[in-house]
Amino acid sequence: MQQPITDKFKKYFNRGRKPSIQEIVREPTAGGIVFRHNQKGGLEILLIQDAKDRWTIPKGHIEEGETAQQTARREIGEEAGLHEVDMLGWLGKIHFRYRRIDKLVLMTTQIYLVRAKGDTNAIQKEDWMNDIRWFSFHDALDAIEYEDIGKLMLLASKRIRQEKL
Repeated sequence: MQQPITDKFKKYFNRGRKPSIQEIVREPTAGGIVFRHNQKGGLEILLIQDAKDRWTIPKGHIEEGETAQQTARREIGEEAGLHEVDMLGWLGKIHFRYRRIDKLVLMTTQIYLVRAKGDTNAIQKEDWMNDIRWFSFHDALDAIEYEDIGKLMLLASKRIRQEKL
Protein backbone atom coordinates (compact mmCIF):
# COMPACT_ATOMS: atom_id res chain seq x y z
CA MET A 1 0.00 0.00 0.00
CA GLN A 2 1.36 3.39 -0.97
CA GLN A 3 1.92 6.05 1.67
CA PRO A 4 -0.43 9.07 1.44
CA ILE A 5 1.31 12.06 -0.10
CA THR A 6 0.83 14.16 3.05
CA ASP A 7 2.84 11.67 5.12
CA LYS A 8 5.73 11.94 2.66
CA PHE A 9 5.89 15.69 3.16
CA LYS A 10 5.37 15.76 6.93
CA LYS A 11 8.87 14.48 7.56
CA TYR A 12 10.25 17.63 5.91
CA PHE A 13 8.05 20.10 7.71
CA ASN A 14 7.81 18.69 11.23
CA ARG A 15 11.53 18.42 11.93
CA GLY A 16 12.94 20.79 14.51
CA ARG A 17 9.60 22.36 15.25
CA LYS A 18 10.02 25.72 16.97
CA PRO A 19 7.94 26.64 20.00
CA SER A 20 5.00 28.84 19.07
CA ILE A 21 5.25 32.59 19.57
CA GLN A 22 4.09 33.43 23.09
CA GLU A 23 4.93 37.12 23.23
CA ILE A 24 5.65 40.09 20.99
CA VAL A 25 8.44 42.32 22.28
CA ARG A 26 9.23 45.81 21.01
CA GLU A 27 12.87 46.87 21.21
CA PRO A 28 13.74 50.50 20.45
CA THR A 29 17.35 50.91 19.33
CA ALA A 30 19.49 53.65 17.83
CA GLY A 31 22.71 53.87 15.90
CA GLY A 32 24.66 55.86 13.40
CA ILE A 33 26.09 55.91 9.94
CA VAL A 34 29.55 57.04 10.97
CA PHE A 35 31.72 58.68 8.32
CA ARG A 36 35.05 60.36 7.79
CA HIS A 37 37.03 61.64 4.82
CA ASN A 38 40.33 59.94 4.05
CA GLN A 39 43.52 61.84 3.13
CA LYS A 40 42.45 61.99 -0.51
CA GLY A 41 39.04 63.40 0.46
CA GLY A 42 37.20 60.12 -0.21
CA LEU A 43 34.17 59.26 1.89
CA GLU A 44 34.61 56.32 4.29
CA ILE A 45 31.97 54.55 6.40
CA LEU A 46 32.58 52.64 9.63
CA LEU A 47 31.06 49.15 9.76
CA ILE A 48 31.16 46.44 12.39
CA GLN A 49 30.96 42.72 11.69
CA ASP A 50 28.71 40.92 14.14
CA ALA A 51 29.19 37.41 15.51
CA LYS A 52 27.24 35.99 12.53
CA ASP A 53 29.66 37.69 10.08
CA ARG A 54 27.12 40.31 8.98
CA TRP A 55 28.40 43.83 8.35
CA THR A 56 26.27 46.53 9.93
CA ILE A 57 26.48 49.90 11.66
CA PRO A 58 27.11 50.54 15.37
CA LYS A 59 23.76 50.47 17.16
CA GLY A 60 22.18 49.33 20.40
CA HIS A 61 19.25 49.42 22.78
CA ILE A 62 17.87 52.72 24.05
CA GLU A 63 18.19 52.72 27.81
CA GLU A 64 15.65 54.25 30.15
CA GLY A 65 16.02 58.03 30.33
CA GLU A 66 18.05 58.21 27.11
CA THR A 67 17.04 59.85 23.86
CA ALA A 68 17.65 57.94 20.63
CA GLN A 69 20.41 60.41 19.76
CA GLN A 70 22.13 59.91 23.12
CA THR A 71 21.95 56.16 22.57
CA ALA A 72 23.52 56.43 19.11
CA ARG A 73 26.39 58.52 20.54
CA ARG A 74 26.90 56.09 23.46
CA GLU A 75 26.81 52.99 21.26
CA ILE A 76 29.32 54.44 18.79
CA GLY A 77 31.62 55.14 21.74
CA GLU A 78 31.14 51.67 23.25
CA GLU A 79 31.22 49.64 20.05
CA ALA A 80 33.90 51.52 18.13
CA GLY A 81 35.84 53.48 20.72
CA LEU A 82 34.95 56.73 18.93
CA HIS A 83 34.03 59.32 21.53
CA GLU A 84 34.70 62.46 19.49
CA VAL A 85 31.79 62.67 17.07
CA ASP A 86 29.46 65.27 15.60
CA MET A 87 25.81 64.22 15.58
CA LEU A 88 24.64 65.80 12.31
CA GLY A 89 20.99 64.85 12.37
CA TRP A 90 18.46 62.09 12.00
CA LEU A 91 18.46 60.06 8.77
CA GLY A 92 15.48 57.78 9.32
CA LYS A 93 14.36 54.61 11.02
CA ILE A 94 14.41 50.98 10.03
CA HIS A 95 12.43 48.00 11.24
CA PHE A 96 13.67 44.48 11.89
CA ARG A 97 11.70 41.41 12.91
CA TYR A 98 13.28 38.33 14.31
CA ARG A 99 12.47 35.41 16.53
CA ARG A 100 14.02 34.82 19.93
CA ILE A 101 12.89 31.34 21.04
CA ASP A 102 9.16 31.90 21.76
CA LYS A 103 9.16 35.68 21.29
CA LEU A 104 8.68 37.76 18.18
CA VAL A 105 10.98 40.77 18.50
CA LEU A 106 9.99 43.93 16.65
CA MET A 107 13.01 46.20 16.57
CA THR A 108 12.88 49.83 15.46
CA THR A 109 16.25 51.52 14.95
CA GLN A 110 16.63 55.29 14.75
CA ILE A 111 19.62 56.10 12.51
CA TYR A 112 21.70 59.29 12.73
CA LEU A 113 24.36 60.80 10.51
CA VAL A 114 27.58 60.98 12.52
CA ARG A 115 30.96 62.51 11.66
CA ALA A 116 33.94 60.90 13.38
CA LYS A 117 36.54 63.37 14.69
CA GLY A 118 39.88 63.07 16.43
CA ASP A 119 41.97 59.96 15.83
CA THR A 120 39.54 58.00 13.67
CA ASN A 121 42.09 55.22 13.16
CA ALA A 122 41.95 54.36 16.87
CA ILE A 123 38.82 52.25 16.45
CA GLN A 124 38.58 49.16 18.61
CA LYS A 125 36.12 46.32 18.41
CA GLU A 126 34.26 44.80 21.30
CA ASP A 127 34.79 41.10 22.14
CA TRP A 128 31.50 39.97 20.56
CA MET A 129 32.40 41.47 17.16
CA ASN A 130 34.30 39.64 14.47
CA ASP A 131 35.70 42.83 12.93
CA ILE A 132 35.42 46.60 12.67
CA ARG A 133 36.82 48.73 9.88
CA TRP A 134 36.54 51.77 7.67
CA PHE A 135 35.27 51.06 4.14
CA SER A 136 35.21 53.29 1.09
CA PHE A 137 31.59 54.34 0.59
CA HIS A 138 31.00 51.96 -2.33
CA ASP A 139 32.65 49.01 -0.55
CA ALA A 140 30.52 49.73 2.54
CA LEU A 141 27.41 49.72 0.37
CA ASP A 142 28.43 46.33 -1.04
CA ALA A 143 29.29 44.91 2.39
CA ILE A 144 26.24 46.08 4.34
CA GLU A 145 23.94 43.18 5.10
CA TYR A 146 20.69 45.10 5.45
CA GLU A 147 19.06 46.75 2.45
CA ASP A 148 17.27 49.38 4.60
CA ILE A 149 20.59 50.53 6.07
CA GLY A 150 22.02 50.67 2.55
CA LYS A 151 19.22 53.03 1.52
CA LEU A 152 19.99 55.30 4.46
CA MET A 153 23.70 55.20 3.54
CA LEU A 154 22.77 56.54 0.10
CA LEU A 155 20.75 59.28 1.77
CA ALA A 156 23.72 60.04 4.05
CA SER A 157 26.08 60.27 1.08
CA LYS A 158 23.74 62.71 -0.66
CA ARG A 159 23.54 64.91 2.46
CA ILE A 160 27.31 64.85 2.94
CA ARG A 161 27.79 65.91 -0.67
CA GLN A 162 25.03 68.57 -0.75
CA GLU A 163 25.92 70.12 2.61
CA LYS A 164 29.68 69.70 2.10
CA LEU A 165 30.00 67.90 5.44
